Amino acid sequence: MKVTIALPTYRRPEKLRGLLPMLTAQADEVRTRPGSPFDVELLVVDNDSERSGEDAAREAADPHLRYVVEPTPGISAARNRAMDESVRSNVLVFMDDDELPRDGWLEHLLQVWQETRPAAVSGRVVVTYEGTLDPWIAAGGFFRRRTMPTGTEIRVASTNSILLDLDQVRRIGVRFAADLGLTGGSDTLFSRQLVRGGGRIVWCDESVVDDLLPAIRMTRRWVLKRARRHGNTASIVEIRMAAGGWGTRLVRARECTRGAVRIVGGGARFLFGAILRSRTHEARGLRVVYRGAGMIAGATGVIYQEYAR
Repeated sequence: MKVTIALPTYRRPEKLRGLLPMLTAQADEVRTRPGSPFDVELLVVDNDSERSGEDAAREAADPHLRYVVEPTPGISAARNRAMDESVRSNVLVFMDDDELPRDGWLEHLLQVWQETRPAAVSGRVVVTYEGTLDPWIAAGGFFRRRTMPTGTEIRVASTNSILLDLDQVRRIGVRFAADLGLTGGSDTLFSRQLVRGGGRIVWCDESVVDDLLPAIRMTRRWVLKRARRHGNTASIVEIRMAAGGWGTRLVRARECTRGAVRIVGGGARFLFGAILRSRTHEARGLRVVYRGAGMIAGATGVIYQEYAR
C-alpha cells in the first residue's frame, strides 16, 4: 500500500529544513520494517509561486521526496493539489509546516488505520511556546488541545495531523472548498462532509506532533482575532452544511441568535471577572464575545480572510 505524507508550505524554508529530515526518518522506519506493507513517499506542496521551499526540498536529498508548486493562493488549493498528486496512493497523511512529529507519529496513525479502517485518523497536537506566555492567555487556557482515548470517534478534525483513506474519500467525493483557502475552516467543512457521507474519523492519542507557537501569536490581540475568525468560519460551515432554501435561511437565523447569546453571556462573564479580578473569567468571557461577533458576521455574509496575501 502506498502512503503519501503531504506537507503544504508557504514561505517557511527554514522550518522545512528542520522538519523534512524528521519526516524522512519516520518514513524510512515504516518503509524498511521487516514485513511492512507500506511504501512511503514525501510530497512537498509549495504554495509560493516563487518556489521559496525548493532549495530546502532539494537539500533533503531524499529519493522518496517529490516537490511540486501550487501557484493558486490558499491552503485549500495546496491540499487539493496534494490529493491530485496522490492519485496512485491508498493513504494520504497531512502535516503542517510549522509542526514537528514525535517518535512514532506516522507509525501510530497507520496502526490505528490498519486496525479499524476508518476514513480518517486524527492525531494529537501539543502546543509549545516560543517564550513566556501572557498570564491572561494562560488563565484562559486558550492553547490547550484536546486529548481522548485512541479509537474514539469524532465528527470534526483539522488537517494539521491527519491520515486519510483515499479510497473512502474518493468514494464519498469530498474536497477542500477552494473559496475558504484564505479564510480558514476548509478542513472543518471537509471533515464534516466526510462524516455526513458515511466516513468515520477516529482519534489516535499516541500520534503526537508539537506545534511551536511563535511569539507573534502569544498576544491577547491575536487570541481575540482568532476567536472572531473561528466564530466566523463556524457559521459559514453550518450554512454550507444546510440543505439550501429555507434550510439555509433558518441556519443563518440560528447562527445570528447563537452569536448574540454569546456576546451577551460573554460580556456578562467578562464584567463578572473584572469585578472579582479573575483573569480566567475576564479572558474567557471576552473571547466568547469575539466569537459571537464572528458568528453573526458569518451568518450575514461577512467573511474574514485571515490568510489574505
